[in-house]
Amino acid sequence: MKKVAFYTLGCKLNFSETSTISRQFEEKGYLKVDFQENPDIFIINTCSVTENADKKCKKIVKEAKKISPNSYVAIIGCYAQLKPTEISEIEGVDAVLGAAEKFRLHELLGDFAKEQEAKVLASEITEAKSFNNAFSINDRTRTFLKVQDGCNYGCAFCTIPLARGKSRSNTIESVLASAREIAATDVKEIVLTGVNIGDFGIVEGKRVERFADLVTALDEVEGIDRFRISSIEPNLLTNEIIEFVSKSKRFVPHFHIPLQSGSNTILRRMGRRYLRELYEDRVSKIKTLMPKACIGVDVIVGFPGETDELFLETYNFLNELNISYLHVFTYSERANTRAVEMDGIVPLKKRNERSKMLRFLSEKKRRKFYEENLGQTFTVLFEEDVEDGKMHGFTENYIRVAAKYDPMLINELKTVQLDQINESGNVEVLEPEMIFEKH
Repeated sequence: MKKVAFYTLGCKLNFSETSTISRQFEEKGYLKVDFQENPDIFIINTCSVTENADKKCKKIVKEAKKISPNSYVAIIGCYAQLKPTEISEIEGVDAVLGAAEKFRLHELLGDFAKEQEAKVLASEITEAKSFNNAFSINDRTRTFLKVQDGCNYGCAFCTIPLARGKSRSNTIESVLASAREIAATDVKEIVLTGVNIGDFGIVEGKRVERFADLVTALDEVEGIDRFRISSIEPNLLTNEIIEFVSKSKRFVPHFHIPLQSGSNTILRRMGRRYLRELYEDRVSKIKTLMPKACIGVDVIVGFPGETDELFLETYNFLNELNISYLHVFTYSERANTRAVEMDGIVPLKKRNERSKMLRFLSEKKRRKFYEENLGQTFTVLFEEDVEDGKMHGFTENYIRVAAKYDPMLINELKTVQLDQINESGNVEVLEPEMIFEKH
């Protein structure tokens, strides 16, 4: 029995796809093993959001060949679609598969026999037309369920449309079937993922369904306690969706909404489809209906043309906004994007300084959000995540909780009272007498 190991770089969407591809291997009789267990085959699923992700891919290949020198190494994912020839020249790589090919590894590579030269199987991105259903299972307490792929937006800084193609979706009926299949495995929480999930509903180039209808249908799925919406564009996060989540049985009050800049000047240069006023309105709507809701924000610093004054617009906007945490990205030049041709390049040192400022702001925002919720009761899904005798989990509104380790709590939903913030920045619960069964 041949052994296969997987390594995933990047987003929740990549994790859902890796998990699905790993099940394909197991169905074919392969033994899935950890990276260090001398695999015969390595499948590396790549990301290409930043230049750093490209370097990570090269490092993973190098480590794989150290562990198992005669192994077969196949590279899939966004980087594989964008730079297949470049990857094929990395020492140790045997095959590179693009977006339209990555779910056809067995069909295209047969028995994974090594050849003199690396195989490059990456067609033009226009060939990535079909939607491949995917979800993670047995990897984590939560499951990542892919509902949408690709993007039609073409923001000035982004290579994702080049790496994943046009927006396309699963059907509501198929997503419901996957959710029921996941429910049968005793998973308690499903995170909906995609490149642009608010754009859900496009099948074969035509809009046939809506994201609002998908969440309404999923709310009726028995056996899943929680659904969590991953990143959703502010212009696609409608009042209808926000109002539904505020009253739903299973959708939790947690939204991750990309902003990218708090300056309208920069938002226009980026080609974003909203201005900061709309973003502010979305946050206000959420907090009015769900005061305890967690709101996460993506922001890019150092985009071409971002002067000190325009960066301060972003900083001050975020500082005053009722949000819970930031994901900060330092702008990096990407080939074949409009931004790479723009003037007003921000020096790297300045980009890093701005990034540091926003990361400090994020810590301040997260702590304030946690403090506002101390003394209150929430439901925690405990995970197999143990550090220094403490186990961890997340409340419905995404507060990371620490409690004394108890194997009986893993993958269990428990009602807890939040007590205090510890030195690690997590929230301790009153224990053990304040941990109850979920009502």
